[in-house]
Amino acid sequence: MNDEDFMQQAIAQANMALAVGEVPVGAVLVRDGVVIAQAHNAPIAQHDPSAHAEMQVIRQAAAAIGNYRLDGCTLYVTLEPCTMCAGAILNARLSKVVWGAAEPKTGACGSVMDVFAQPQLNHHTSSQGHVLAEECALPLQTFFKQQRHAQKTKAAATRLRDDAVRAPDSAFNNLPGYPWQPNYISDLPSLNGLRMHYLDEGPVDADVTWLCLHGNPAWSYLYRQMIPVFVSAGHRVIAPDMPGFGKSDKPKKDSAHTFEWHRNVLLEFVEALDLRGIQLVVQDWGGILGLTLPMAQPWRYESLLVMNTTLATGEQPLSDGFNAWKKMCADKPLFDVGKLFARGNPQMSADECAAYNAPFPDAGHRAALRAFPPMVPSGVDSPGAAVSRDAARFLKHDWQGQSVMFIGQQDPVLGETVMRELQKNIRHCPEPVLLPQAGHFVQEHGRVIALQAERTFFNSNPAGAMP
Repeated sequence: MNDEDFMQQAIAQANMALAVGEVPVGAVLVRDGVVIAQAHNAPIAQHDPSAHAEMQVIRQAAAAIGNYRLDGCTLYVTLEPCTMCAGAILNARLSKVVWGAAEPKTGACGSVMDVFAQPQLNHHTSSQGHVLAEECALPLQTFFKQQRHAQKTKAAATRLRDDAVRAPDSAFNNLPGYPWQPNYISDLPSLNGLRMHYLDEGPVDADVTWLCLHGNPAWSYLYRQMIPVFVSAGHRVIAPDMPGFGKSDKPKKDSAHTFEWHRNVLLEFVEALDLRGIQLVVQDWGGILGLTLPMAQPWRYESLLVMNTTLATGEQPLSDGFNAWKKMCADKPLFDVGKLFARGNPQMSADECAAYNAPFPDAGHRAALRAFPPMVPSGVDSPGAAVSRDAARFLKHDWQGQSVMFIGQQDPVLGETVMRELQKNIRHCPEPVLLPQAGHFVQEHGRVIALQAERTFFNSNPAGAMP
């Protein structure tokens, strides 16, 4: 047998590596014309970065001979050895190494360096390259072609559109009070391929579903105190992150965010999940958008839990507090969301406040935060104003469900004055529950609110909850 014959056996080993998903390099070790060991790459299977084909075959041969010196042996390997393997070849005292395909990035037999040509070394192994080079390269070419295809397939399955970004999963690790697993939906027509996140807790077949809608600049984290109360009552809780917020994908351009688009996303979301027995929980933009939903499919909705929000019909001027908020967002577009929550909620921990920054790691993720304040309809012809007026008429004259209203009295934006005007537009809405210590983000006092809403709507107290 000649060099090419032995190299063919090494190629057979390389193909075995290819079959099991290893980088396809094969090797055989020969003494006196007899193969005494053969092996292939196995770093992945063995979790060993040193398990190259050359290392594997040297270990096998040394064990078979009973000597760590392999004098008089020749190594055949399909790929030019690296410096690690070249060092092992020298230490094993191999007489000769014959290799096939060149390795231009790590080759230590002449491509990057030539270890075997160093005169200072006390042992010299001869080296011969490019034996059946094309045949040796073929398994490698096949492997890396498969790898590129797999990577492209995976990227295509997860790739965002060019006009959107996604906060890394690591940004949401170990958030206090938020243990729930994510759920995603991306096949809504209005999403056009974007991925929208939502929480889905409690029995899927429950008769009661609490649909909790957040506002700007919050996300589903806002409902972490209310979700356990509803779930402990045996109910289902759905809490989506609107596009641009939370774990949902975020369009890069401010102009992508419109009243109509966000409303359509919510309508399609409710229909896609076929939600029924809905107790609609709204605050801030959750109400500006959410209170327009029941008139589209009244039979899905049973109750309203309304916290500091409004119906922006364009008929009344926006409050001074809201205009101040709008100006602040325009003047300081990189405002710290966590500090905003800390100012109005001194009972929150530093980690809880920081959690509200998680969805917005940089300016590129903040288009929704910039877009939403100017999006509030300010005149009768503003986008969203007409549908809001339709919703106001529906809630005032046709709403058949129950309602309960909570007002955070420390809210300078959508406080008691705004909320009492809204109360007039909700049929049979009782006297609001006033929360003197609560500000705009009323859900940060959410456990008390959830317990009272449960008692109001169902005359029940969740298991293990304080009365």
